[in-house]
Amino acid sequence: MLSLSFTPLVPTLVLAAVALLAAVAALVSILTRGVTGIVRTLALACLVIALANPSLVREEREPMKDIVAVVIDRSTSQTLGPRATQTNAAVEELRNRLGAMDRQIEARFATVTDNAGGGDGTRLFSALSDLLADVPSERVAGALLVTDGVVHDIPGSTALLGFNAPLHALVTGHEGERDRRIALLEAPRFGLIGKDQTIRLMVEERGGTGDATLTVRRDGQLLRTLTVATGRPFALPITIDHGGPNVVELEVDGLDGELTNANNRAVLTIEGIREKLRVLLISGEPHAGERTWRNLLKSDANVDLVHFTILRPPEKQDGTPINELSLIAFPTRELFQQKISEFDLIIFDRYANQSILPNIYYDNIARYVREGGALLVAAGPEFATAGSIARTALGPVLPAAPDGRVLEAPYKAEVTETGHRHPVTRALPGSETTPPSWGEWLRLVGAHVDTGSVLLSGSEERPLLVLLREGEGRVGMLLSDHAWLWARGYRNGGPHLDLLRRLAHWLMKEPALEEEALRANARGGEILIERQTMSDAPGPVVVTSPDGTTREVTLSGGEPGLFNAVTPAEQHGLYRLTSGDLAAFVNVGPENPRELTDVFSDTERLRPLAEATRGSVRRIASGMTDAVDLPRLTLVSSGSRFSGGDWIGLRASGSAVVRGVSVMPLGYGFLGLAFLLGAVLVVWLVEGRRRGLNDPDAAR
Repeated sequence: MLSLSFTPLVPTLVLAAVALLAAVAALVSILTRGVTGIVRTLALACLVIALANPSLVREEREPMKDIVAVVIDRSTSQTLGPRATQTNAAVEELRNRLGAMDRQIEARFATVTDNAGGGDGTRLFSALSDLLADVPSERVAGALLVTDGVVHDIPGSTALLGFNAPLHALVTGHEGERDRRIALLEAPRFGLIGKDQTIRLMVEERGGTGDATLTVRRDGQLLRTLTVATGRPFALPITIDHGGPNVVELEVDGLDGELTNANNRAVLTIEGIREKLRVLLISGEPHAGERTWRNLLKSDANVDLVHFTILRPPEKQDGTPINELSLIAFPTRELFQQKISEFDLIIFDRYANQSILPNIYYDNIARYVREGGALLVAAGPEFATAGSIARTALGPVLPAAPDGRVLEAPYKAEVTETGHRHPVTRALPGSETTPPSWGEWLRLVGAHVDTGSVLLSGSEERPLLVLLREGEGRVGMLLSDHAWLWARGYRNGGPHLDLLRRLAHWLMKEPALEEEALRANARGGEILIERQTMSDAPGPVVVTSPDGTTREVTLSGGEPGLFNAVTPAEQHGLYRLTSGDLAAFVNVGPENPRELTDVFSDTERLRPLAEATRGSVRRIASGMTDAVDLPRLTLVSSGSRFSGGDWIGLRASGSAVVRGVSVMPLGYGFLGLAFLLGAVLVVWLVEGRRRGLNDPDAAR
């Protein structure tokens, strides 16, 4: 390739001034001298050209291939109906056609999936940008998108594409597709236990009947089935049954011939929380440990504590009038008859039967426990006396009965074999050594246990902490009043906060402290299974996938009472896990994937951008057939059109790499300039002589 190059011998401004003066002189010479002026003009032009120092430049260029980007959509929506088959056929045909043009273009392919579960949707243009990141914009011949048109990262303008070439979208799927789905309009994340939370939703459909049957489940249990009108929002109240995750499933019946049933079901998890834990603490004889219970319960902002202390037993007679015995009369009837069901936990701390509570109130407390309430007895020496509450109507619900002994000797609390497996005392800080690395207690109330589970033992391996499930409720008994020694740091203290807080929350049915529990969590493409049990070896866990297939997973032991396993989650959706009577649910991937909110193939989303690049959008399958008919691919060197009825164009850039350059000077620098000056001088001499011959007077 030849081109003309200039390397002036003088500064550009000087050259421009010389050229201007030469032009003026040439014009004057032509006007005054006629033909001779033309000769002078040529000489001046040669002078200016010599100063510009022109050269011929020859470049050896090697043509470069233009780049064509092909982005293939393999997202979840591309698996619906015949789209996957159409995509495979289109990609194969494109590879063949672009391969036949390999002398002129280089084809680059990228495949886009939604491995994260469709939470961010289909991001074709992010992949397109990555594919062309190392390519100069002038070398891009065009981009081809094989997609169903459900794209979620379409740029707002062509400037954001990073190239000036046509964009063509080859759309899979058919017109007239049918589908029905659940759209969640308002989905609460938290709810108060025992209260209703309202979910707002709507059943959307295309090509449906106008009515649909909605099935509602909570933690796998059927709540209700109702008929709803499609296309109309409605409210659905759901009762929060328990603390922790409440998994709500909403499923609508499908349409005949619809694209997918995957979006006919929506899953949401509502975390059950307690509004306030109401605790009634009744302290009997004042003692050093009373403050420990109060501080523990008051430190929890979620606990509403009602505390009464019996400062003067009835047998004490000192002549004080009854109306001056207390600041506030003990409201026994209000607490133990009218409002007893409002408490989540009742604690008797060193309380003896002192005729303050009538027997009918003990009956009420026992009934409260059997109907789901929680009772904790922190016993002192009074439990071994005739005034023990074990000798009242409350005795049948207590896990231990006194044997009349009170042991006053130092001992270290030991975690029993059952205690090592129980969530209340498992891995209690300090229990990892033998003997435990915590301080001693100095008192133990003797008792025999008939039905409860002993988690801690004391002096002579006698029971110290006993738990019992009674009816729907729970009872705990701590057979010592010396937990406060740990709180005061006696002999290095001990984990009193861990022990007492776990104990209180187990009594109030905290899901994380259940003895028999099955839990599951999703992590990436895996499901983590945890089985809490008091048995030696639980059976396998049955995992039911979203498509209904089942498999058994064998657990392996970790900590005492805990068994674990990890199993792959190959599908997105709700998994059900069962182990005996226990069931757990876990949702893998987004609860409501963006990929499935709008599943209809669409030619309009990409059209504005494609047309702005002079590209095109078209379906590759006509009618309802699955046969693919791709347009012809053509390289277009110039023009304003890059598509037609049966063809799509790619821009030919003509890019090349310069492999070598040769330069041939035309004026030969100062040598040429000297030659030209000589030529100008000769012209002037010849002209002067000729003028002398023509003028006789001048000759004389």
